[in-house]
Amino acid sequence: MKKVAVECRSIGLAYGRTEVLKDVTLKIEPGEFFALLGPSGSGKSTLLRLIAGFNQPDRGELLVDGRDITGVAPHARNIGMVFQSYALWPHLSVFDNVAFGLVERKVARDEIRRRTEAALELVGLSEYGARRPNQLSGGQQQRVALARTVVIEPQVLLLDEPLSNLDKKLRVTMRQELLALQRKLGITTIFVTHDQEEAMTTADRMAVLDGGIVQQIGTPAALFDFPVNRFVANFVGTMNLLDGVLETDGAEAMTFIAEGAGRLRLPRREDLGAGRASLSFRPHVVRLQDAAAARDPALLWLQGAVEAAEFLGETTRYRVRTGKLELTADQAHLGGAPKFAEGAPVAVGVAPSQLRCLRD
Repeated sequence: MKKVAVECRSIGLAYGRTEVLKDVTLKIEPGEFFALLGPSGSGKSTLLRLIAGFNQPDRGELLVDGRDITGVAPHARNIGMVFQSYALWPHLSVFDNVAFGLVERKVARDEIRRRTEAALELVGLSEYGARRPNQLSGGQQQRVALARTVVIEPQVLLLDEPLSNLDKKLRVTMRQELLALQRKLGITTIFVTHDQEEAMTTADRMAVLDGGIVQQIGTPAALFDFPVNRFVANFVGTMNLLDGVLETDGAEAMTFIAEGAGRLRLPRREDLGAGRASLSFRPHVVRLQDAAAARDPALLWLQGAVEAAEFLGETTRYRVRTGKLELTADQAHLGGAPKFAEGAPVAVGVAPSQLRCLRD
């Protein structure tokens, strides 16, 4: 199967006066597993349906393998889509559900059987062909929906929140199976989700959307470590934000005056210019220690007090009051290790290299 690129060029779409997509431009590489991530109403599902051909843009171009398919009918695009509800025919057997697209395309009977059996084997359902969808589990129904889509050998595979109807444990298993199947087929895949964990564990790259605008595109690690604005910082994981003013303090250092938290002296960095700014850092990079303990001079320190703690298994998440601000600190859980009590005075330490500067 040939691997193809998918490219959106300045795509715009409005319903009445409401702009749903605003000049969306992105390129998905051949064979890539690409995620569209965002909250409800961000435009991610609308964009997916537009790629499938169910919506038409008001402006812009959509290219697959370098060919403009903006005005091409859905059935002529050779794009497969797995819906959130799976959309299986309840009165048809699993075999007939998978074969349906081939029957509609008037493929020869022997070829239908060969390709349908191969698709069922691919998703591990060779023994389930005679069953009806209501005799299958949710995960098995999803596999049928996948088999029905890949059996037509589409150039592009679209997945619209395919894991949302499954329980948490099964979602983890199924996302691993989805990725393994995609890697085996080598098919260009676009996966819509509002769950940042799903996107980060499966996608080669992802685009974060909000309000119909692409906020940032990159690898999961790049978006997590280097968000370009506050929305991405808070949507892709959890982020602590300190608002304030950066002041140049000679050639080697700067001072950040954090509103409600005091002053931080930090090394001069090229990405930190004087003026209004927000410094951000992830909860897992925080070192939390007793306020009276000796402090590592390589870290920046703030005084605080524990307000609450949540045990999450691998970590304990602390909410720490620092001046007028509330910060989040995730500390690794070690069996038998003492926990900080509510109200305990603590010192909050962060390495300067883990600070990110946001200007929006």
